Amino acid sequence: MADDNNLNLQELPDEAAAAAEPTATPAPEPDPAVAQPSDESETEIVRTARDLEAVFDIPVQVSAVLGKATMQVNQLLKLGRGAVVELDRKVGEAVDIYVNNRLVARGEVVIVDERLGVTMTEIIKGDSK
Repeated sequence: MADDNNLNLQELPDEAAAAAEPTATPAPEPDPAVAQPSDESETEIVRTARDLEAVFDIPVQVSAVLGKATMQVNQLLKLGRGAVVELDRKVGEAVDIYVNNRLVARGEVVIVDERLGVTMTEIIKGDSK
């Protein structure tokens, strides 16, 4: 028989040999909280919220643009209290939402506790201006 410190699988019955053989550990299931690459061919870096903690406290300017108007300086100087400036948007049309002067979304104006707010209805991807 083999030395007590060394296990010889040939000397064990089939059931015991099978139990003594190392088994493959199943791969852990992906954590749904961590973004997974969508395609194996992409060399995408998976990031978590913890990776972005350094930027959480950086202030950004958020603007909601109801519409735009173009006018001459002399028209601008004639504006007074109660003047109406016609914008290029229709009632119910989405407003543009900018973060640091970059268009990031479109949304709808809402009222929250007697203040105006914006609900995002469309996220703009890419470099849109």
